[in-house]
Amino acid sequence: MFMIILGVIILVGGMFLSICTVDTSRHNRAALRTAIRTVTVILTVICLVCSAVTYIPTGYTGIVTTFGKVHDSTLDAGISFKAPWDSVVRMDNREQRVQFELEAFSKDIQEVNIRGSVNLNIDKATAMNLYREVGIGYLKVLVAPRVQEDVKAITSKYTAEQLIANRNTLSDSICELLREDLSINGVNVISIAIENIDFTDAFTDAVEAKQVATQEKQRAQTQQEQQTMEAEKAAQRKKIEAEANAEVVKIKADAEAYEIKTKADAEAEANEKIAATITDELIDYTQVQLWNGELPNTYVGSENAMSIVQTGIDKEETKEEN
Repeated sequence: MFMIILGVIILVGGMFLSICTVDTSRHNRAALRTAIRTVTVILTVICLVCSAVTYIPTGYTGIVTTFGKVHDSTLDAGISFKAPWDSVVRMDNREQRVQFELEAFSKDIQEVNIRGSVNLNIDKATAMNLYREVGIGYLKVLVAPRVQEDVKAITSKYTAEQLIANRNTLSDSICELLREDLSINGVNVISIAIENIDFTDAFTDAVEAKQVATQEKQRAQTQQEQQTMEAEKAAQRKKIEAEANAEVVKIKADAEAYEIKTKADAEAEANEKIAATITDELIDYTQVQLWNGELPNTYVGSENAMSIVQTGIDKEETKEEN
């Protein structure tokens, strides 16, 4: 638009100069007017051509407007043509980093100071809607308030201890909610980083005291478990020792029993062999060998006894005859 106005000014100025030019020579005056008109036309054409050409830098999107009305299309980076009366607004579509720091409250009503950053960019295809509805200052007008609201909303769902232990989960939850809210306006949330989470001194001291108590409890439990383990090991050693001693006694008793059994078996076998060699003749012979020649005053009748007595009488008679 500026180039059009400039072209019109040059054209009007040239015509005015051509009319007001005074020269004593009619021929020179006509030639001067012709030259002024030519230069004016050339300058006007140049201004019109320049007003119809626009340049969009890399990383930007061109938003075309006509007397304040936003077009439903955008211009990509590079040289583009437009109507001389159109205006072009350049919007940065590169990835941008928005930092934030705010105070919020956790689920257990603990005051929390959160510092972080959001990486985002705008959608090229819908950049004209963002410009139409929000304007070029969308970071301040749209993004910053929405970040504050969503961070506080997600923080209120976690206790203070959960915020400390689950920072990554907190970031993911905020990122998901913020994407949903800003995508409506064509703003793409790439990532969120929670850089620091601070609590009040009283809460920090309480957390430290609890941590110390937990560590002491764990240390006591560890010592108790170690003592229990050592007692179990000692009992196990005693049990093994007792079982070993019992095994030794059993082995010794088994050996003695085996020795007795072996001796008894040997004696039984010898007795069986002796018994197999005893006959009636051997018994009579043994009795005769052991008899001292004296007859008993009383005796019990049996074939063996009579045999002994008869044998003794025969011997006495033999002695007398001799």
